[in-house]
Amino acid sequence: MDINLVDQDQYASKGAPHDQLRWLRENAPVFWHEGDAERNWPGFWALTKHEDVVHVSRHSDLFSSSKKLALFDEMPEPQRELQRMMMLNQDPPEHTRRRSLVNRGFTPRAIGKLEEHIREICHQLVDEAKAKSSVDFVTDFAAPLPLYVICELLGAPIEDRDKIFEWSNRMIGAQDPDYAADPDEGQTAAMEVYTYANALAAARKDDPQDDIVTKLLQPAENGETLTVDEFDLFVLLLVVAGNETTRNAASGGMLTLFENPDQWARLVADRGLAGSAADEIVRWISPVNLFRRTATTDTVIRGQEIAEGDKVVVFYTSANRDADVFESPDVFDIGRTPNPQIGFGGGGAHFCLGNHLAKLELRVLFEVLAERVPTLQQSGEAARLRSSFINGIKSLPVTL
Repeated sequence: MDINLVDQDQYASKGAPHDQLRWLRENAPVFWHEGDAERNWPGFWALTKHEDVVHVSRHSDLFSSSKKLALFDEMPEPQRELQRMMMLNQDPPEHTRRRSLVNRGFTPRAIGKLEEHIREICHQLVDEAKAKSSVDFVTDFAAPLPLYVICELLGAPIEDRDKIFEWSNRMIGAQDPDYAADPDEGQTAAMEVYTYANALAAARKDDPQDDIVTKLLQPAENGETLTVDEFDLFVLLLVVAGNETTRNAASGGMLTLFENPDQWARLVADRGLAGSAADEIVRWISPVNLFRRTATTDTVIRGQEIAEGDKVVVFYTSANRDADVFESPDVFDIGRTPNPQIGFGGGGAHFCLGNHLAKLELRVLFEVLAERVPTLQQSGEAARLRSSFINGIKSLPVTL
């Protein structure tokens, strides 16, 4: 079988290459994937089994997020140096220090306090959509919800959500012609987010509020604080990760429910299934398709020798369909239990900080949709994002 797991045109036209991933899980779970000189990326080890993705995720000492960063594409060292200030691209102990500072704003108690507000937002989105002549699930539901929540977390004006949406699109959609005019667009958008974060921090120092920005700018119990650059990069991470994962899980989940009308009917009949539905949607969609690590020493996985410095790429999309872990993995079942999906990472240092928040947003959104618009239907073809990094949907026309 011809294997190309990072062909962006494949993701844009059909979504993730599940046939290739299944073949690799069964025949070559630790697979040497050829590189591409034209696109300036080297060959890499593709890991497709749940157990191996978890192993890599939980051993930052063996598989570094910092050496060559966590993103797939290669960068020159000066650019990597800047990116290493972001938690995503750090290893313990530096990552541990930063995460402990940021964790203060993401405790289960702090997230739980948002539930009723998230429910109000979802009802408001339904009301607004009902007043429109044409509705797109992405721009009318999936995108606004996390954007409203990000504005709430940052204490930013709600009207800033459109700017945040546009910045996120330009940073994530660098390979999609609908979002990025040229390759530098993502970098320009990032600089605009830095400037925005700076202004936000300055405003909170003068006028503290009950929001995550104020919490993060205050010293921790041990007296440590985030530097200006660290704070700016955290806001950048929140703008992208806090938006893209929920947005694409929600839109991909809705499309999957349209494709599995029996499961939508189950949810409408029993909205108590919304919690397990959120987990199954994350398993099925895997909003983040892959992350990259770099081997810090010679090591072995499944008998395959991996050399120090080798590029290692873990595929969450594949791990979440592993038949050794999930019964009937190619069946979408909103009541699936247990469901050890790793759509938010395989544990370890980089397990998604906002996973509780993302699942809360998904649960409440689908509860409200099942209650308010049980006859929701797809009315046009879905348009997928041209990206091998994010399993994204740009447009999904619906009728209420």
